[in-house]
Amino acid sequence: MKTRSGWWPSFWTALKLGLLSFGGPTAHIGYFREEYVKKKKWLDEESFADLVALCQLLPGPASSQVGIAIGWLRAGWLGSIAAWLGFTLPSAAIMAAFAYAYRSVPGLASAGWMQGLELAATAIVASAVLGMARTLAPDRPRATLLVATAAAVLLLPYAWVQAAAIVAAGAVGWALQRRSTAAEHAQANESAATPSPIAPTGRKTGAALLVGFGALLIGLPLAREAGALSPLFSLFESFYRAGALVFGGGHVVMPLLEREVVPNGWATPDAFAAGYAATQAMPGPLFTFASYLGASAYGWLGAAIATAAVFLPGYLLVLGALPFWQSLRRTKAVAQAAYGINAAVVGLLLAALFDPLFLGAVRTPVDFAVASSLFVFIVFWKLPPWALVAIAAATGAAVYGW
Repeated sequence: MKTRSGWWPSFWTALKLGLLSFGGPTAHIGYFREEYVKKKKWLDEESFADLVALCQLLPGPASSQVGIAIGWLRAGWLGSIAAWLGFTLPSAAIMAAFAYAYRSVPGLASAGWMQGLELAATAIVASAVLGMARTLAPDRPRATLLVATAAAVLLLPYAWVQAAAIVAAGAVGWALQRRSTAAEHAQANESAATPSPIAPTGRKTGAALLVGFGALLIGLPLAREAGALSPLFSLFESFYRAGALVFGGGHVVMPLLEREVVPNGWATPDAFAAGYAATQAMPGPLFTFASYLGASAYGWLGAAIATAAVFLPGYLLVLGALPFWQSLRRTKAVAQAAYGINAAVVGLLLAALFDPLFLGAVRTPVDFAVASSLFVFIVFWKLPPWALVAIAAATGAAVYGW
């Protein structure tokens, strides 16, 4: 289905979603379905479900990738960029402004309500680990992969270890899933044979985008190592690599960015945790955490570079993979590898929960009591993250003082 129109409707619709879509990637998909499928009827249920399935499989911010693809269907390349800008701009601008305030306002870094935000980040990530583990690592093999990944990342604190852990988990998942029954194979093949109405780019264009994605992923680190390039180039390379290796949504980008940002001195551990907590209160994509970190390092220019870099891999991948989706979704090996990769993703998040979040925020019994209470609120009382952040900030001000 290809319906062409100007880019402005794509931007305006995405901007409204970017201002109102609280709740994280899963909730965003619900907002998108309501707006794009039910209200505007820009695509049908089958097309929308097909897009969501592909974007869940690819690295990158799934909800943003769905919006990018819908923007392309409406208005081509300008529509895809307009849809991304509209959905991303509100939270990116707020997070960049928050970074400036955190760095510039005297006493803000040690304020009690900022300590509350750090504890909120700990509770939110703990709830994400629990929820994702129940779904993605519910049995002994995957639980073992989860813990092994967390242990590897914590014991070997090198950036390459995270990518190696994901690849290794994918190989283990592929080996384990090859034992699935013939009936399961037949059912998967029958499901995958359903024709897809989505193919916004030709195969040549798609291949060029995928080659560009890979060339940047390999070439940028090589260029960075080859010579003394500008700090802004290093910032772009780090955020591009983080965005390219994220499987599992916005929460998972946090450990990848932490390994890049804190050791390079672009943000302190406390500033990192406070920014991550503040991101939970924002509408729109969680990847705009990059806007905060970029602004912390190099102001508004850094925010723009980091934001563009972390979203670029997902943009290239979704528009590059769509023409090949029919063949890709019939490839059983992809689903088999995802069996292990998904568990490893939760392991990365578990490692980040321990360091830097728990070690940085929970220093006293009072800290533990507050963090535990926030965890109960989000897991058992089902408070939305933005409400939890508001409660955490107020609690921090009351307990620790302004």
